[in-house]
Amino acid sequence: MARSALDELSESGAFVRTASTFRNLITRDPNSPFPAESGRYHLYISYACPWASRCLAYLKIKGLDKAISFTSVKPKWERTKDTDEHMGWVFPASDTEEPGAGSDPLNGAKSIREIYELASTDYSGKYTVPVLWDKKLKTIVNNESSEIIRMFNTEFNDIAENPYLDLYPPHLQALINEINDWIYIGINNGVYKCGFAKQQEPYDEAVKSLYESLDKCEEILSKQRFLCGNTLTEVDIRLFVTLIRFDEVYVVHFKCNKKLLREYPNLFDYTKDIFQVPGMSSTVNMEHIKKHYYGSHPSINPHGIIPQGPDIDFSAPHDRERFST
Repeated sequence: MARSALDELSESGAFVRTASTFRNLITRDPNSPFPAESGRYHLYISYACPWASRCLAYLKIKGLDKAISFTSVKPKWERTKDTDEHMGWVFPASDTEEPGAGSDPLNGAKSIREIYELASTDYSGKYTVPVLWDKKLKTIVNNESSEIIRMFNTEFNDIAENPYLDLYPPHLQALINEINDWIYIGINNGVYKCGFAKQQEPYDEAVKSLYESLDKCEEILSKQRFLCGNTLTEVDIRLFVTLIRFDEVYVVHFKCNKKLLREYPNLFDYTKDIFQVPGMSSTVNMEHIKKHYYGSHPSINPHGIIPQGPDIDFSAPHDRERFST
């Protein structure tokens, strides 16, 4: 049976995310099954999805958008097939139907589900984005965002416009891995555990973990510009995609209302700082973000009403330059 994130619940009513399925790797080795080549790969994303957005962020800030094409689906989940009730990511019928979204230029697919079924006729997992597609072999290379961003960081440096930007430098890898772990558990996935919980106890546990993790970030960022020091790294991009959605969506839709992002002076300015990195602002489409969350989860928001605010200006000045780089 076709599934979505709304189906991932334990017996206790807690949200439990399942692992990604396609885990092939692109490498610099020209003899690799998936060598790094300009024009060979295509990234399917949703601007609404934080996991897909971090891949798009890498595409932009590494200067890979001329070497790797991308397409965004429509923000609101729709029926993916007439033969069942599955709701998921779909492409617009034309490039003018939904600003920011495009029809599938490679396979003429109507949904991300069709992309998965082209790659594997017996696929039975979730139909998620991001999807990194190989145009030559006509298959999915990888659908795990944490691996896609690592490939974009290093394996395409021979063709990247910004090859010297290393967001996972060897001397910081242990620290990055450590911070990634608790940020994923408490914040990136934590907001979903708050929002998708169907019983009070798992919700309460998730909220506690979320705000302990946010408080920890606020403390770190009171002393340095970024989470691993005064240099932008992978962990900052991974945190940013959650923070940019926090006040606009998660506070209301996922009941993460104990404290706003704007009430954390360091975290709020940090979010503005990253938003203003060249290329990053183009990866944030707040209209898509709000249309998706408020319109795709009827068990949470049955009437699909989209709140008007708060319309935060992330291009406003910040004080993060006070830390040396």
